[in-house]
Amino acid sequence: MDWRPISADSHITEPPDCYRDHIDPAYRERAPHVVHKDGMGDIYVVEGMKTPVPMGLIAAAGVAPKDIRIGGAKFEDLHRSGWDPSVRLADQDKDGIAAEIIYPTVGMLICNHPDFDYKKACFDAYNRWLQSYCAHAPDRLIGLGQTAMRTVAEGIADLERVKAMGFRGVMMPGNPGEKDYDDPAYDPFWEAAVALDLPLSWHILTTSGDNSLTKPRGPKINGFLSIIRGCQDIMGMLVFGGVFERHPKLRVVCVEADAGWVPHFMYRMDHAYKRHRYWMKGKELARMPSEYFRDHIALTFQDDWTAFQFADRLAPQQLMWANDFPHSDSTWPWSRNVLAEQTSHLAPDLKKRILRDNVAELYGLAA
Repeated sequence: MDWRPISADSHITEPPDCYRDHIDPAYRERAPHVVHKDGMGDIYVVEGMKTPVPMGLIAAAGVAPKDIRIGGAKFEDLHRSGWDPSVRLADQDKDGIAAEIIYPTVGMLICNHPDFDYKKACFDAYNRWLQSYCAHAPDRLIGLGQTAMRTVAEGIADLERVKAMGFRGVMMPGNPGEKDYDDPAYDPFWEAAVALDLPLSWHILTTSGDNSLTKPRGPKINGFLSIIRGCQDIMGMLVFGGVFERHPKLRVVCVEADAGWVPHFMYRMDHAYKRHRYWMKGKELARMPSEYFRDHIALTFQDDWTAFQFADRLAPQQLMWANDFPHSDSTWPWSRNVLAEQTSHLAPDLKKRILRDNVAELYGLAA
């Protein structure tokens, strides 16, 4: 290829000083921080959350499956590019990619924190740190800011601040501080996102109650199959709640929840609407639910053979491939091999759209 893919979902590894050095002084003593615990190695401790964040899993890209462990890792042994941008571009080159859309790691899980004031302080600190990280190579490290969404008004202010900081989009928490996202009270927020040209993203594991990894039914590995459910619920809520009908220019992203399920999901939405909307009190929509899903929702995925197989059943702009570096589910550093195998049947134009053009157009990246 004479072009390189862009990863629509990659991550940083928050360094030990990420929050303490950038947080509101009132929260400094309570800020998330790294400690070493026997048997678990280095872990991120977040006040108010029962489960710490083990460093081993969050930076296990490239590790052989049999060697992946939850605990035991030391921060200095993790991929340095997770927190040091000076070596990040080399890891991009190793995987054959041109740029990455950057999401948090610890901040992803803080989305579930019950204290919205604490969450707000953490996200503001993260945004400050990420701004300096991405400044090293702003054309290849494309940061997304975080908002706690304590209130609609504050959410709009966060959008304006994130835009001013140079970020290209916003990562949303699964659960906002007031009402829910289908409520008309959020209409000014959606309009602000459109006006500021900031796509809104919902990532897996950012909705309280949707993480079945901790208490799955049966073997623990069964929980892996359930972690996309929170994103599916939000996407369905936005469609059935008429959000896209009221805001025809709004674009959102369903992140790391795979995409092979989408053709059936859209069909199922249409079936529910046609058959059950009267007794289930569904909102009357001007178009079928699948049409809103197709026009307004983009989806990122990494190793999803079915997504590529059903690519022609979705809108050309919907799919955006990602490598998920440096997490344990990442295709790094084997992305070239994965893509060669899974995209061999695609027409060149569609392949290029999924691997590069869609994410470049959504976030306004230079060719």
